[in-house]
Amino acid sequence: MAGASIALPLVAFSASSSSATTHSLAQPGTASLATTPSGATLTYAHPGLVHTLSDLERVSTQVGSRAQPWLGGWDRLAANGRSNSGWQPRPLDTVVRGGTGQNYPQLYLDIHAAYQNALRWRISGDAAHGAAAVRILNAWSGMLTTVSGNADRFLAAGIYGYQFANAAELVRDHPDFEFERFRGMLLTVFYPMNEDFLTKHNGAVITNYWANWDLCNMASVLAIGIFADRADLVDRAVTYFQGGAGNGSLPHAVPYVYEDQGLAQWQESGRDQGHTIMGIGLMGAFCEMAWNQGIDCYGQDNNRFLKAAEYVAKYNLGYDVPFTPYTWQSGPKSTTAPHAGWNTQTVPGAGGRGQARPVWDQVLGHYSGRMGLSAPWVSQIAATLRPDGGGGDYGTASGGYDALGFGTLMQYPAQTGSHVSRLQTFNFPDRYIRHTGSTVRIEPTTSPLMDSQFRVVPGLAAQADGRISFESVDMPGHFLRHSFYRMVLAPNDGSALFKADATFLPVTGLAHDRLTSFRAHNYPDHYIRHRNFGVSLTPIVSDLDRADATFRMVD
Repeated sequence: MAGASIALPLVAFSASSSSATTHSLAQPGTASLATTPSGATLTYAHPGLVHTLSDLERVSTQVGSRAQPWLGGWDRLAANGRSNSGWQPRPLDTVVRGGTGQNYPQLYLDIHAAYQNALRWRISGDAAHGAAAVRILNAWSGMLTTVSGNADRFLAAGIYGYQFANAAELVRDHPDFEFERFRGMLLTVFYPMNEDFLTKHNGAVITNYWANWDLCNMASVLAIGIFADRADLVDRAVTYFQGGAGNGSLPHAVPYVYEDQGLAQWQESGRDQGHTIMGIGLMGAFCEMAWNQGIDCYGQDNNRFLKAAEYVAKYNLGYDVPFTPYTWQSGPKSTTAPHAGWNTQTVPGAGGRGQARPVWDQVLGHYSGRMGLSAPWVSQIAATLRPDGGGGDYGTASGGYDALGFGTLMQYPAQTGSHVSRLQTFNFPDRYIRHTGSTVRIEPTTSPLMDSQFRVVPGLAAQADGRISFESVDMPGHFLRHSFYRMVLAPNDGSALFKADATFLPVTGLAHDRLTSFRAHNYPDHYIRHRNFGVSLTPIVSDLDRADATFRMVD
């Protein structure tokens, strides 16, 4: 496939970009803080949905150096007709999906054009693509007031709500983007429908709707919450993922686990494979957005989602998988109206088996790339699509636009067994753990961010219970360690003492249960905390101690 040329050096983002830009509803460009359950305040990292600033910087570098497979992914993006900077939007005031008068293709075509142009802008710095993305998004936020139709209107509110937010997140700091108007559209048009579905399920019994219906609405609530700096929406989405009543929550979307085989049955596996793979893509997007805000949904229940992805990948590669009969009730939730009764699936659904959807490199990028976990079936199926494309590359109907795609370009697993994070402080959210030589402090960050980036690797002294160590990206071979209860950056001398001092156990945040605290491996009653902008290791006694010892891991 012919690729577009890129002039070097690449510019990954505009001069006004920020890794933690926030906005208030009253005045664009001013910082707003999300209120946490403990009463402290906290900013969300931006850009911070399916792509982060470090993702964009890394991909820009890889494409600029013409490294594969990123260059192949870039070529697919450049060849996609929706990524053309001359794209002209066709906004509507009312979008209809389902029933009479459907017009929703105008919406999903424009969303994917906005997303793809925004990606091209952030990776290449080409202003024409940034202008195109902004033109499309501004046109829609200036006109759209209603999403309607039959029950499928809830699919539209979920899929296009989360995709809209992701496109807008990439241009949120563009000087021509109407941020407040777009934020208002997401909060007044899409979010109420998402919440209505998750609460009422269109008046149906709770098992009536497949996992995808919940998942797309969950993804929309999460994406809008992060984009709009609304902690209540983020908490709502994550809590539902963990144990919501509907089929999109993890226990219901993945109802049966075959632990001895490393597999888990997906809720729609007995239905067909097109919808099943769609579900893997939606849950992958949800987990990625949460992860980029320091919330680990990927690892929930001993990596239950990984086992489900392995199951779906194995079956779609043509292999047999175990199947537990799946029984559900359908119909309206009513004491008087009849319902369709009970249904049972006894074998995996063969419809659409082997279907190509660009969802796999995103899943592989986390489990294999970041975490170093074995994912043989996902690895195999991802390789059959690599480099994958995006909306419009997998069919002209709406199913070809259910995933944003371009996983090879954006999430190919380049670092096996590690991931790069910055440690944002809970109670001083503009500050991160940084090093200057051996000195470690919390300070605000400005680009470049290398001295605030740490490769999170398996613990040097022990790996039980997920123990980790922090290696400096700026100074490879140097690790965060404690020395006389002070945190320093030092070269690994290979000694047992060094390894013990540089190993920590991540635990639930002491001041916020969506964040993380780090307990010392060899002093289990001591935690990493900041004090007077220095960083030390201390026991935890007070509420202030707990706040000082709580961090968000921002990829």
